[in-house]
Amino acid sequence: MKLAWCLMILGSVQGQLRLDPLVDTSQGLIKGLKADDGDYSMFLGIPFARVDEENPFGAAEPYPKFEQIFEAYDDSRICPQIQSSEVTGTLDCLRLNVFVPNEASTRNKLPVLVWIHGGGFTEGSGTRTTSGPKFLIRHDVIVVTINYRLGPYGFMCLDDPEVQGNQGLKDQTLALRWIKENIEYFGGDANKITAYGESAGSISVESHIASKNENLFNQAILSSGSIYGRGLLSEIDNSTPLKISKQLGYETDDAKLALEFLKRTDVKLVIAAADEIGIRLGVCVENESEGAFLTEHPSRISTLPKARNMAILSGYNAYETLGMYYNQPAEYFSNTDPFKDYLDQFDLDHDKYNAAYKAIRRFYIGDYPISINMKWQIIKFTSDVTFNHPTVKSIKRFHESGVKNQYFYIFAYTGERNILNVKENIKTWGAAHADELGYIFDLDILDKDVNEKDQVILDRMTSYWTNFVKYGNPTPKETELLPIVWPTVTEDSLNYLHINRNEYTGAAPNNKRHVFWEVIEELYFK
Repeated sequence: MKLAWCLMILGSVQGQLRLDPLVDTSQGLIKGLKADDGDYSMFLGIPFARVDEENPFGAAEPYPKFEQIFEAYDDSRICPQIQSSEVTGTLDCLRLNVFVPNEASTRNKLPVLVWIHGGGFTEGSGTRTTSGPKFLIRHDVIVVTINYRLGPYGFMCLDDPEVQGNQGLKDQTLALRWIKENIEYFGGDANKITAYGESAGSISVESHIASKNENLFNQAILSSGSIYGRGLLSEIDNSTPLKISKQLGYETDDAKLALEFLKRTDVKLVIAAADEIGIRLGVCVENESEGAFLTEHPSRISTLPKARNMAILSGYNAYETLGMYYNQPAEYFSNTDPFKDYLDQFDLDHDKYNAAYKAIRRFYIGDYPISINMKWQIIKFTSDVTFNHPTVKSIKRFHESGVKNQYFYIFAYTGERNILNVKENIKTWGAAHADELGYIFDLDILDKDVNEKDQVILDRMTSYWTNFVKYGNPTPKETELLPIVWPTVTEDSLNYLHINRNEYTGAAPNNKRHVFWEVIEELYFK
């Protein structure tokens, strides 16, 4: 590692000295901080790209070289989004954070874990408040977290070369290229990079594997998100700027004029307007052109060449949509129809629609009316169509694409670090969407004191994940902490690990439900 140590005066009162790490990268000198919660250094808020001020909805450019030492002390910048009903963030947000164990050096290059956050492509960041690395760092891996543009600035997709779509994914690409080019200066191994995403982050990682880009990582961890899920995929839609500009008081039928208006409009107003009218954007299929990220629908590509010889770990949580339904009152269920909501996404003729509706509804709730008594069945249905079955489809395609090793899991543990328990006050058993992240990252919303039971799960999860990063295998050997060897997925068996206090391995979990969806898709969605 091209690493020097800077002496800095902490304060005139104490007269103490602080040793700060200084790294010489291809972008210039970067000065970081020593962490106060572990044996590692932090390089915070490193700019890897910048948004074009004249076209903030278009592709970003790599950040120029530093003319002076860059002080990487602050990771607080996040991309524009809504948090607690307030718009926050700045377009000067394309930053990444590098966390380096003290053991890393040019003679001891460590494998690298790159975290791509979720949040439905509308919220989230790579800051320590939501993805503190201290539990992972102790396993001797370098952790990198990144920001990328969200909402209309990251995912507006137009029939316009200036706003082709997938800007957020292209931001991620610039970050991955920066990591590939510079991580060795921090003591990282550029040939052992694992991209890790959850929810929209998982969809992002899978999209990179399906994209036209060069391969910028060697392994992947995909948690609770698949490009076979329909919720975060979109099409070219020139009406998007028209709708947002109209909400802001500028009405026109010309998408270019609307876009020019939005370019001049305050970022926070644009984000607020898009939210007010329910604009939800995601990965889109772009027109064929220079700089395009995806030009074919990612779920329709038969095999993924970049997945060949790649190790992949993927899975979902036992009750993904628990947080959507558990605390809803009885009247909510009387006024909703999740089966209709799902089928309305498809362009089915009347007879197919009715037949599919009847089959799906009967499979999950029989002839019972939709009511609060059917809450758990509705949770299973919405989890299956949004996360579970799409994940299994991705696993099968990865296998057909020639992956080297593939590992599948279901996370089912309920403890005090389950995020939904804390955020939504859900007091029941069952692991909901994103609940596993509390056993991987240090999050501000969670208690810093970890109880004994949760500590075991945290130690296991971080061991599984970092073993995979280091060896391409979450259980390279049996230990007291990891007494079960995690089997790989094979051509004949969808082997998996059930992660809970009492862990076990099995094959083809929830098989009846997955087979049902294979039949439904064959009958109605081909």
